[in-house]
Amino acid sequence: MRDLEIYFNKKTYYIIVTLVIAVMFSGVVAYNPLVDEDAVHPLSEYGFGFQLHKIFFVLFSVSLLIYPKYPTHLHRIILISLAFIFCYLLFFLYPNTWSTFIFLCFIPAISILFFDKKLFYFSLILNSMLIVFTFSYILLIDQGNFYPYIKLDLFGNFINFLTSQVIIYFIYYLTQNRIEKMQLYYEEIKQAERLKTAGQLAAAVAHEIRNPLTVVKGFLQLYEQEATIDGQKTTNYSLLIDELDAAEQVISQFLTLSKPSKNPTVELVEVKESLQSVSELLYSYGLQRGIKIDLIAENNHLIKINRIEFKQLLVNLIKNAIEASKDDDIILVSLNRVRDSVEIKIIDQGQGMSKEEIESLGTPFYSLKSKGTGLGMMICFNIVAKYKGEINFQSFKGQGTSVTISFPVVKS
Repeated sequence: MRDLEIYFNKKTYYIIVTLVIAVMFSGVVAYNPLVDEDAVHPLSEYGFGFQLHKIFFVLFSVSLLIYPKYPTHLHRIILISLAFIFCYLLFFLYPNTWSTFIFLCFIPAISILFFDKKLFYFSLILNSMLIVFTFSYILLIDQGNFYPYIKLDLFGNFINFLTSQVIIYFIYYLTQNRIEKMQLYYEEIKQAERLKTAGQLAAAVAHEIRNPLTVVKGFLQLYEQEATIDGQKTTNYSLLIDELDAAEQVISQFLTLSKPSKNPTVELVEVKESLQSVSELLYSYGLQRGIKIDLIAENNHLIKINRIEFKQLLVNLIKNAIEASKDDDIILVSLNRVRDSVEIKIIDQGQGMSKEEIESLGTPFYSLKSKGTGLGMMICFNIVAKYKGEINFQSFKGQGTSVTISFPVVKS
């Protein structure tokens, strides 16, 4: 009962369902014209219509009662289908009861309770088709014999039906819009909590890591300047110093999670150039597993962003794609302009992710890697949000992952 539990608990649900079933049951056992021997109805003979009423009453009631235990999409379709059959059956079994026409108008309202967009539109379209068939039957076949109250003002009743469908759609639209805003707000709160947790961790650890790195870097710089050191060792010391600089930069990024810069240094960055630089940087890393990075970037585009952070974002995402890929796979990196945005896609053919795993990305200490911390992906989300970009993941288990990053383009 995943959807209904957000707004109603099970106790409330069963109270409401019990009342609905009680009302429907009273319609079966109370004075029923179908069991009257003098009833004039084509289905009253041998009590056939009454038996249909009882059968679908039981099926619909049981479906409502067991729904919380089996809240599947198939069960919802069955429940809505039974609601259609039951309501239209009442309309045709009891032609003298004009209130059954009201039930027909509001059948799609039941699907709103499931917060299922496809199910709602299915109900709305199906109800419109069935009402057209019903009115055609009354106009051409029945000709007002059993439904004089509809035949006398067929057009007016049809307009009333359309009005009811518009009202239901309006209610659904407002409800769905409110739910989507609540979900977005909830995701923003979760992301803020993630950043807060990671920031607290980064603030506690980063300073302690930076101190020994500074000491090591200082001694390496001292050894590099000694005259007795040969050229090869000098090159090695320079390489070690560069790596320590990179480590310090990462630590600085961790610190930005705890205290983000209000005025980050932004510059005009050529996206194509950055992609080429990162692809070349990770070329040897992918080559160790026979993985090739295929870059497709015909046109260059400019965005406003911090160059180092942008490259760090690309490195993290492409490196993740390499680590998720199988041997001899190809990682496709493409650059395109979509309206007023620059869109970068990183597509791998690796192990893929489930929907639940995608939703957990960016959570502190959540990682699909055996030795991962999840902070790298959190930094990616933070960088994208800082520069008003968007990041989306599309993935299926065993079918690879497609990451799409977009930033506002700077028009030449």
